[in-house]
Amino acid sequence: MSASAAQTPRPEREDRVSFGFRTVELGEKQAMVDRVFDQVARRYDLMNDIMSGGLHRVWKDAMVSWLAPPRRLKRRYSVLDVAGGTGDVAFRIVKRSSGATVVVADINAEMLKVGRGRAAARALADRVVFADGNAEQLPFPENQFDAVTIAFGIRNVPRIERALGEALRVLRPGGRFLCLEFSTVDVAGLDRLYDLFSFNVIPALGEVVAGDRDSYAYLVESIRRFPNQARFAAMIAEAGFARVDYRNLTGGIAALHSGWKL
Repeated sequence: MSASAAQTPRPEREDRVSFGFRTVELGEKQAMVDRVFDQVARRYDLMNDIMSGGLHRVWKDAMVSWLAPPRRLKRRYSVLDVAGGTGDVAFRIVKRSSGATVVVADINAEMLKVGRGRAAARALADRVVFADGNAEQLPFPENQFDAVTIAFGIRNVPRIERALGEALRVLRPGGRFLCLEFSTVDVAGLDRLYDLFSFNVIPALGEVVAGDRDSYAYLVESIRRFPNQARFAAMIAEAGFARVDYRNLTGGIAALHSGWKL
Protein backbone atom coordinates (compact mmCIF):
# COMPACT_ATOMS: atom_id res chain seq x y z
CA MET A 1 0.00 0.00 0.00
CA SER A 2 1.38 3.44 -0.91
CA ALA A 3 1.85 6.14 1.71
CA SER A 4 -0.87 8.24 0.10
CA ALA A 5 -3.36 5.41 0.37
CA ALA A 6 -2.38 4.71 3.94
CA GLN A 7 -3.01 8.32 4.91
CA THR A 8 -6.52 8.74 3.52
CA PRO A 9 -8.14 11.62 5.42
CA ARG A 10 -10.60 10.58 8.10
CA PRO A 11 -13.62 12.59 9.20
CA GLU A 12 -12.72 14.98 12.00
CA ARG A 13 -14.70 16.70 14.72
CA GLU A 14 -15.67 20.26 13.84
CA ASP A 15 -13.29 21.58 16.50
CA ARG A 16 -10.39 19.42 15.29
CA VAL A 17 -8.50 19.79 12.01
CA SER A 18 -5.50 18.22 10.37
CA PHE A 19 -2.00 19.67 10.54
CA GLY A 20 -0.14 17.31 8.28
CA PHE A 21 -0.78 13.83 9.66
CA ARG A 22 -1.54 15.21 13.11
CA THR A 23 -4.95 16.29 14.37
CA VAL A 24 -4.96 19.56 16.30
CA GLU A 25 -7.45 21.96 17.83
CA LEU A 26 -9.05 24.23 15.26
CA GLY A 27 -7.81 27.34 17.02
CA GLU A 28 -4.22 26.11 17.00
CA LYS A 29 -3.77 25.41 13.30
CA GLN A 30 -3.40 28.94 11.97
CA ALA A 31 -0.59 29.79 14.37
CA MET A 32 1.15 26.52 13.50
CA VAL A 33 0.85 27.24 9.76
CA ASP A 34 2.12 30.78 10.36
CA ARG A 35 5.25 29.40 12.02
CA VAL A 36 5.91 27.18 9.01
CA PHE A 37 5.67 30.08 6.58
CA ASP A 38 7.67 32.40 8.82
CA GLN A 39 10.43 29.82 8.42
CA VAL A 40 10.14 29.32 4.66
CA ALA A 41 9.04 32.79 3.42
CA ARG A 42 12.37 33.89 1.99
CA ARG A 43 12.89 30.54 0.32
CA TYR A 44 9.24 29.95 -0.60
CA ASP A 45 9.69 29.85 -4.37
CA LEU A 46 12.79 27.70 -3.96
CA MET A 47 10.64 25.46 -1.76
CA ASN A 48 8.11 25.11 -4.58
CA ASP A 49 10.97 24.29 -6.96
CA ILE A 50 12.04 21.52 -4.58
CA MET A 51 8.54 20.15 -4.06
CA SER A 52 7.56 20.21 -7.73
CA GLY A 53 10.90 19.69 -9.44
CA GLY A 54 10.49 23.18 -10.92
CA LEU A 55 7.13 22.32 -12.45
CA HIS A 56 5.25 24.84 -10.30
CA ARG A 57 6.38 27.51 -12.76
CA VAL A 58 4.78 25.66 -15.67
CA TRP A 59 1.64 25.00 -13.61
CA LYS A 60 1.29 28.68 -12.66
CA ASP A 61 1.65 29.63 -16.32
CA ALA A 62 -1.11 27.13 -17.11
CA MET A 63 -3.26 28.68 -14.38
CA VAL A 64 -2.94 32.18 -15.83
CA SER A 65 -3.56 30.85 -19.35
CA TRP A 66 -6.80 29.20 -18.19
CA LEU A 67 -7.78 32.38 -16.35
CA ALA A 68 -7.14 34.26 -19.61
CA PRO A 69 -7.18 37.83 -18.27
CA PRO A 70 -8.01 40.18 -21.14
CA ARG A 71 -4.97 41.56 -22.93
CA ARG A 72 -6.84 44.65 -24.10
CA LEU A 73 -9.18 46.12 -21.56
CA LYS A 74 -12.41 47.95 -22.19
CA ARG A 75 -12.87 48.30 -18.42
CA ARG A 76 -10.95 47.69 -15.22
CA TYR A 77 -10.06 44.03 -14.60
CA SER A 78 -9.22 43.26 -11.00
CA VAL A 79 -7.96 40.03 -9.46
CA LEU A 80 -7.63 38.95 -5.86
CA ASP A 81 -4.82 36.45 -5.32
CA VAL A 82 -5.33 34.80 -1.94
CA ALA A 83 -2.39 33.39 0.01
CA GLY A 84 -0.10 34.63 -2.74
CA GLY A 85 2.36 36.49 -0.55
CA THR A 86 5.45 36.35 -2.77
CA GLY A 87 3.49 37.65 -5.79
CA ASP A 88 4.44 34.81 -8.12
CA VAL A 89 0.95 34.43 -9.62
CA ALA A 90 0.17 38.15 -9.50
CA PHE A 91 3.26 39.05 -11.53
CA ARG A 92 2.25 36.55 -14.19
CA ILE A 93 -1.23 38.04 -14.44
CA VAL A 94 -0.10 41.64 -14.87
CA LYS A 95 2.56 40.56 -17.37
CA ARG A 96 -0.13 38.91 -19.52
CA SER A 97 -2.72 41.69 -19.13
CA SER A 98 -1.34 45.20 -19.36
CA GLY A 99 -4.35 46.83 -17.68
CA ALA A 100 -5.06 44.28 -14.97
CA THR A 101 -4.50 45.01 -11.31
CA VAL A 102 -3.99 42.39 -8.61
CA VAL A 103 -4.50 42.55 -4.87
CA VAL A 104 -2.45 39.91 -3.08
CA ALA A 105 -3.97 38.95 0.27
CA ASP A 106 -1.91 36.90 2.69
CA ILE A 107 -2.15 36.33 6.43
CA ASN A 108 1.60 35.98 6.87
CA ALA A 109 3.61 39.18 7.32
CA GLU A 110 6.90 37.60 6.25
CA MET A 111 5.41 36.41 2.96
CA LEU A 112 3.98 39.88 2.30
CA LYS A 113 7.36 41.45 3.01
CA VAL A 114 8.97 39.23 0.37
CA GLY A 115 6.22 40.02 -2.12
CA ARG A 116 6.41 43.78 -1.65
CA GLY A 117 10.16 43.68 -2.18
CA ARG A 118 9.77 41.68 -5.37
CA ALA A 119 7.07 44.05 -6.67
CA ALA A 120 9.27 47.09 -6.00
CA ALA A 121 12.20 45.45 -7.80
CA ARG A 122 9.94 44.88 -10.82
CA ALA A 123 8.47 48.41 -10.70
CA LEU A 124 5.01 46.86 -10.26
CA ALA A 125 4.03 48.37 -6.92
CA ASP A 126 1.23 50.37 -8.58
CA ARG A 127 -0.35 47.30 -10.18
CA VAL A 128 0.25 44.62 -7.56
CA VAL A 129 -0.93 45.65 -4.10
CA PHE A 130 -0.24 43.55 -1.00
CA ALA A 131 -2.74 43.37 1.85
CA ASP A 132 -2.96 41.57 5.16
CA GLY A 133 -5.91 39.23 4.73
CA ASN A 134 -7.25 35.99 6.16
CA ALA A 135 -8.72 33.67 3.52
CA GLU A 136 -11.55 32.80 5.94
CA GLN A 137 -12.52 36.45 6.47
CA LEU A 138 -11.37 38.59 3.57
CA PRO A 139 -11.24 42.35 4.27
CA PHE A 140 -13.03 43.30 1.04
CA PRO A 141 -16.65 44.14 0.17
CA GLU A 142 -18.96 41.90 -1.82
CA ASN A 143 -18.87 41.79 -5.63
CA GLN A 144 -15.49 43.53 -5.98
CA PHE A 145 -13.22 41.29 -8.08
CA ASP A 146 -13.42 39.85 -11.58
CA ALA A 147 -11.39 36.82 -10.51
CA VAL A 148 -10.10 35.18 -7.34
CA THR A 149 -7.05 32.94 -7.53
CA ILE A 150 -5.20 30.86 -4.97
CA ALA A 151 -2.13 28.72 -5.65
CA PHE A 152 -0.77 26.15 -3.19
CA GLY A 153 -2.47 27.91 -0.31
CA ILE A 154 -5.92 26.53 0.30
CA ARG A 155 -4.76 23.28 1.84
CA ASN A 156 -3.21 25.31 4.68
CA VAL A 157 -6.50 27.07 5.52
CA PRO A 158 -8.08 25.65 8.71
CA ARG A 159 -11.65 25.87 7.34
CA ILE A 160 -11.54 25.46 3.59
CA GLU A 161 -15.29 25.80 3.18
CA ARG A 162 -15.14 29.29 4.71
CA ALA A 163 -12.37 30.33 2.32
CA LEU A 164 -14.45 29.12 -0.63
CA GLY A 165 -17.45 31.04 0.66
CA GLU A 166 -15.37 34.20 1.00
CA ALA A 167 -14.03 33.81 -2.54
CA LEU A 168 -17.60 33.59 -3.80
CA ARG A 169 -18.67 36.61 -1.77
CA VAL A 170 -16.01 39.01 -3.08
CA LEU A 171 -16.40 37.95 -6.72
CA ARG A 172 -18.55 39.99 -9.06
CA PRO A 173 -21.43 38.14 -10.76
CA GLY A 174 -19.83 36.43 -13.75
CA GLY A 175 -16.50 36.29 -11.93
CA ARG A 176 -14.25 33.26 -11.81
CA PHE A 177 -12.46 31.32 -9.10
CA LEU A 178 -9.29 29.38 -9.93
CA CYS A 179 -7.36 27.22 -7.51
CA LEU A 180 -4.03 25.52 -8.19
CA GLU A 181 -3.13 22.89 -5.62
CA PHE A 182 -1.11 19.74 -5.20
CA SER A 183 -3.50 16.85 -5.64
CA THR A 184 -3.81 13.07 -6.01
CA VAL A 185 -1.70 11.25 -8.60
CA ASP A 186 -3.89 9.17 -10.94
CA VAL A 187 -1.18 7.44 -13.00
CA ALA A 188 -0.26 3.89 -11.99
CA GLY A 189 3.37 3.66 -10.90
CA LEU A 190 3.82 7.43 -10.74
CA ASP A 191 1.99 7.50 -7.41
CA ARG A 192 4.59 5.25 -5.77
CA LEU A 193 7.51 7.18 -7.24
CA TYR A 194 5.92 10.40 -6.06
CA ASP A 195 5.47 9.00 -2.54
CA LEU A 196 9.12 7.96 -2.41
CA PHE A 197 10.24 11.40 -3.58
CA SER A 198 7.85 13.26 -1.28
CA PHE A 199 8.49 11.45 1.98
CA ASN A 200 12.21 10.78 1.56
CA VAL A 201 13.73 13.42 -0.70
CA ILE A 202 11.74 16.60 0.01
CA PRO A 203 12.27 16.72 3.81
CA ALA A 204 15.95 15.89 3.35
CA LEU A 205 16.34 18.68 0.78
CA GLY A 206 14.49 21.04 3.09
CA GLU A 207 17.02 20.31 5.80
CA VAL A 208 19.99 20.80 3.46
CA VAL A 209 18.73 23.88 1.59
CA ALA A 210 16.78 25.68 4.30
CA GLY A 211 17.90 23.97 7.50
CA ASP A 212 14.26 23.12 8.17
CA ARG A 213 13.22 19.50 7.78
CA ASP A 214 10.04 19.74 9.86
CA SER A 215 8.36 22.47 7.78
CA TYR A 216 8.94 20.56 4.58
CA ALA A 217 7.70 17.34 6.14
CA TYR A 218 4.50 19.15 7.17
CA LEU A 219 3.99 20.50 3.66
CA VAL A 220 4.29 17.00 2.19
CA GLU A 221 1.85 15.63 4.74
CA SER A 222 -0.60 18.47 4.10
CA ILE A 223 -0.72 17.47 0.43
CA ARG A 224 -1.68 13.91 1.33
CA ARG A 225 -4.41 15.12 3.67
CA PHE A 226 -5.97 17.40 1.06
CA PRO A 227 -9.17 16.16 -0.65
CA ASN A 228 -8.69 14.50 -4.02
CA GLN A 229 -9.83 16.15 -7.22
CA ALA A 230 -13.44 14.95 -7.17
CA ARG A 231 -13.97 15.72 -3.48
CA PHE A 232 -12.51 19.20 -3.76
CA ALA A 233 -14.60 19.92 -6.86
CA ALA A 234 -17.66 18.91 -4.85
CA MET A 235 -16.64 21.31 -2.07
CA ILE A 236 -16.38 24.16 -4.60
CA ALA A 237 -19.85 23.36 -5.93
CA GLU A 238 -21.27 23.13 -2.40
CA ALA A 239 -19.88 26.61 -1.70
CA GLY A 240 -22.17 27.95 -4.45
CA PHE A 241 -19.97 28.03 -7.54
CA ALA A 242 -21.34 26.98 -10.92
CA ARG A 243 -19.72 25.25 -13.91
CA VAL A 244 -17.16 23.64 -11.62
CA ASP A 245 -14.37 21.86 -13.47
CA TYR A 246 -10.81 20.72 -12.96
CA ARG A 247 -7.76 19.77 -14.99
CA ASN A 248 -5.01 17.44 -13.86
CA LEU A 249 -1.44 18.57 -14.31
CA THR A 250 1.49 16.15 -14.59
CA GLY A 251 -0.58 13.06 -13.90
CA GLY A 252 -2.47 14.63 -11.02
CA ILE A 253 0.54 15.75 -8.98
CA ALA A 254 -1.26 19.08 -9.15
CA ALA A 255 -4.71 20.08 -10.32
CA LEU A 256 -6.39 23.28 -11.48
CA HIS A 257 -9.93 23.82 -10.22
CA SER A 258 -12.33 26.35 -11.74
CA GLY A 259 -15.74 27.69 -10.74
CA TRP A 260 -17.92 30.66 -11.68
CA LYS A 261 -20.18 33.02 -9.75
CA LEU A 262 -23.36 33.06 -11.83
